[in-house]
Amino acid sequence: MSPAPSDVVVVGIGADGWDGLSPAARQAVSGSRVLMGSQRQLDLVPGEFERVAWPSPLVPALPALFEKYRDVCVLASGDPMFHGIGTTLVRLLGDRVHVVPHPSSVSLACARLGWALNEVEVVSLVARSADLLRPVLTPGRRVLVLGGDPETVTAMAGEITVLEQLGGPAERVYPWSGQDSDPLCVIAIEYGGSALSRVPGLPDDVYESDGQLTKREVRAISLSRLAPLPGQLLWDVGAGSGSIAIEWARTHPTCRAIAVEQSAERAERIAGNAASLGVPGVEVHIGRAPEVLEGLEKPDAIFIGGGVTVPGLLQACWDALASGGRLVVNAVTLESEAVVAQWYARLGGDLVRIAVNRGSPVGKFTGWRPHMPVTTWSVTK
Repeated sequence: MSPAPSDVVVVGIGADGWDGLSPAARQAVSGSRVLMGSQRQLDLVPGEFERVAWPSPLVPALPALFEKYRDVCVLASGDPMFHGIGTTLVRLLGDRVHVVPHPSSVSLACARLGWALNEVEVVSLVARSADLLRPVLTPGRRVLVLGGDPETVTAMAGEITVLEQLGGPAERVYPWSGQDSDPLCVIAIEYGGSALSRVPGLPDDVYESDGQLTKREVRAISLSRLAPLPGQLLWDVGAGSGSIAIEWARTHPTCRAIAVEQSAERAERIAGNAASLGVPGVEVHIGRAPEVLEGLEKPDAIFIGGGVTVPGLLQACWDALASGGRLVVNAVTLESEAVVAQWYARLGGDLVRIAVNRGSPVGKFTGWRPHMPVTTWSVTK
């Protein structure tokens, strides 16, 4: 179906420029009055158009641009709906947008490498932290990185292959060994190193901590009750070292977490732990709950690991949850257990006491050393 004249047409274009466009894509471009895109993309298209290069920052400027201009063709790299401007414009303009895709750089890279596209992990580092690469580096995994710096990626992943200017006359594919690379490149990884699982319950020693850390076995049980789902948001209240928020976020790239911690020193430690474990997007808010919770985006689940005896905290967390939201509270002291018992009597849910004993040397033998028991209360609203 052809777009209406007033619609915004988004056309994917490759490094081969105008020559590589399909007849439908050429028609969409030629039928427009205004071309928008990066200067590099605008230079790929011949003809008489009003050309508008993207401003910086881009996203805040988009509403005004599309109020000002009509009969617009937006040029996008490759497939506009794959980590591209197309998705942003659809969110902004809805069904005004008509997309004419082009093979993505990922499709072209897999074709050159002989990799099955459906078996490849893709990570975009465009304007994002390279730490996002850490969770996907697992033994034997094939990974394609968009917008990454070869030097940074090879420091994390070992040997890499760089694919430059895919589909264009200047295309190159080569093992990277320190040479300069074109910014328009895809980085390919076949990882052979060690890795941490995404299953909750990471070893305690992967965290920097001052002792305020939900221990491994209790962490795994707590997260099983929080039940992270793709796209959902967690509040980790009294976050300590941030382990619950971090392992929630590690379960899926779209899982988000807000860690709330009143100690600035611990908050800094949480941010460091999140980056080193591949989830730098974990938000850290410094302040005392419940006051610091005001104005935060409403969560799908809440974990309270500390401060449950603070007046009004449990009520504020319960009020913040929508129907179907999950609340999990861990209590160690008699005072916190008393608060949990009152709420359990009021709302029901699931009450579990977790006692962990670890084997350790006793002279030449091995004996059990108990950790403090933890009472876990979980309830769905």
